[in-house]
Amino acid sequence: MPYITKISAQKNNSERVNIFLDEKYAFSVDLDVLVQFDLKKGKELDESDIIEIQFGDLVKKGFKQAVDYLSYRMRSVKEVTDYLTKKEFPAPAIIEIIHKLKHYQYVNDVEFAEAYVSTQRKTNHKGPSVLKRELKQKGIDEDIIEQALGQYSNELQLEEAVKQVLKLVKKEKNRSAKEMEQRIKLQLQRKGFSFEVIDQALQEAYDGQEEEKEEEALNYMLEKAKRKVRYDGSFEKKMKVKQFLYRKGFDLDTIDHVLDKGE
Repeated sequence: MPYITKISAQKNNSERVNIFLDEKYAFSVDLDVLVQFDLKKGKELDESDIIEIQFGDLVKKGFKQAVDYLSYRMRSVKEVTDYLTKKEFPAPAIIEIIHKLKHYQYVNDVEFAEAYVSTQRKTNHKGPSVLKRELKQKGIDEDIIEQALGQYSNELQLEEAVKQVLKLVKKEKNRSAKEMEQRIKLQLQRKGFSFEVIDQALQEAYDGQEEEKEEEALNYMLEKAKRKVRYDGSFEKKMKVKQFLYRKGFDLDTIDHVLDKGE
């Protein structure tokens, strides 16, 4: 059975040492692994010992890489697993690495999900359905997702949706109420808000200002239409203006009212 005849420090990595068996280089290990397996000159190692030591060293190497990966931001267990798989660590080593990470509380899917919901709600203004889908993609269990989304109450959802509606109303102020509403609904649906919350947010944001905003937008689009068709007051040009405004979502009665008032 071979025995350790020499242990030497690596020149380019002070945290690793080279192990020589029977005067020949055999393998290298991390200093922690050296201590863990009590490796010293004169110690005999059989084949199973060497396999166990090398596996321990592989776990140590993967653990360090995982901790470095986690140093940038919180990650789910699946994200770390995928990262280690991409780095070509074997499945048994990954299982052991994840176990150690959990032991030291470097990964915790419950804490990750709660932090993710809080951050994405505040910074990217996402709604519950989008957050749920993204957490599923990150490998979070259904019950943990529901627990994390529990902090995103209906009141907070409505508050966030109203903020976004007001912002979009300002941005789309020169569109008809119908067109504006369609665009706002589509945008909030993409953000992950429910139809119920969107309708409540629209109602709260408008709060009786629909008619005033509609006429303001119509006046803006009327001037644009007149320039487009080179309006001269003729019946033909008036019909073209009306068609243009109708396609933009304005009500015919409102169009006639504004046209008549302008003339």
